[in-house]
Amino acid sequence: MITQQRKLVTELPGPISKSLAQRRVAAVSSAVSGGSDIYVAGAEGAILLDVDGNQIIDFGSGIGVTSVGHSDPRVVAAVTEQAASFGHTCFMVNPYENYIELCEKIAEVTPGDFDKRSVLLNSGAEAVENAVKIARAYTGRQAVVVFDHAYHGRTNLTMAMTAKVSPYKDGFGPFAPEIYRVGMAYPYRWPTGPENCAEEAFADFVGQVHIQVGEQHVAAVVLEPIQGEGGFIVPAPGFLAKLVEWCHANGVVFIADEVQSGFCRTGAWFAVEHEGIVPDLITTAKALGGGLPIAAVTGRAEIMNAPVPGGLGGTFGGNPLSCAAALAAIETMEAEDLPGKARRIGEVLSARLTALATQFPQIGEVRGRGAMMAIEIIVPDGSKAPDAALTKAVVAACIRRGVAMLSCGSFGNVIRMLPPLVSDISLIEDAMDVLAEAFAEVLG
Repeated sequence: MITQQRKLVTELPGPISKSLAQRRVAAVSSAVSGGSDIYVAGAEGAILLDVDGNQIIDFGSGIGVTSVGHSDPRVVAAVTEQAASFGHTCFMVNPYENYIELCEKIAEVTPGDFDKRSVLLNSGAEAVENAVKIARAYTGRQAVVVFDHAYHGRTNLTMAMTAKVSPYKDGFGPFAPEIYRVGMAYPYRWPTGPENCAEEAFADFVGQVHIQVGEQHVAAVVLEPIQGEGGFIVPAPGFLAKLVEWCHANGVVFIADEVQSGFCRTGAWFAVEHEGIVPDLITTAKALGGGLPIAAVTGRAEIMNAPVPGGLGGTFGGNPLSCAAALAAIETMEAEDLPGKARRIGEVLSARLTALATQFPQIGEVRGRGAMMAIEIIVPDGSKAPDAALTKAVVAACIRRGVAMLSCGSFGNVIRMLPPLVSDISLIEDAMDVLAEAFAEVLG
């Protein structure tokens, strides 16, 4: 059992981690990003145990995957039982019950009281790609509208949908056609101020789509209700509702990409609930599997049933081990009220980060919802110029102290916080103390 506390017994990274980093250079492609050089030997709850015996507070959750915590007992038991039964048949060849059971459960917890269907897949990018296929089959149209600062994946189609070139698209073109990008309702950086953001951003959206694409050609609008890799950008209040209304008026499928924000992370089961909207299709992954790879597209039955029979699927989609893990993870989310725990974590993070921003003017904005919080780091000269170098230095200082932090953002100047939703509040407080120490160290 790993105690739920930060504990350092060596400098970070330790000697065994350093030796593994050397082995990595000789065996792993340098194109796989390195993150930190701290190698994990075990994990439980919100703590990572590294190969040198250090205990590190996990503020990344494997990029939002382990929301139920590492080695959740329900997930471990369910996967163990399933593995002892069978591990793979391919649902398209020899089906099994827990695929159906998981689709039923996802239909129950996702927004909307209409008749729903799902398809199970392997990753968030695969879910987004299939959602686009489904929307095109349903509408008979080809164009897809996406937004600045978006991240939707690394496949050819989802690279085209992703906004940031480096490192996600650099050198990998040509990309899939019929993808059109419009401006994002980014309140902190909206030219005329956040109070005008929703109205003006929506007007820009309507104008750009009308002129550049034509409403009659649009199959889908795809948006993250809180943008993840782009910087944890929360759209201006009301912007999402205007988009959904426009989509319905123009026969366009609205797809909510909840791969990172879904399954309790924001203090609601899904981030769209904060805006009171119901998407036609919703893509999920990450936290759904409780640590195992699985993804889903879920939505209105008439849309989901539009592709030809056999048009959706894949060898490993809805693998029985992953289905078992997902069902167990959802059980934990319900039994332990993880939306409520996310809200409590969010209250603590918001208070501590807001206080930190008064101390360090380099923190330009504190934003997010629930346990999906971030700070945007700037040059404090009134220009709001992004400071990626300071961001990188603060993250590194946190890691040296035993808190695994992640950066993100189109400009590389955002520190994002995605702790497991089962984290003790004492760990959240400790991590915030470390973040304050890191800023003080780096800024001298």
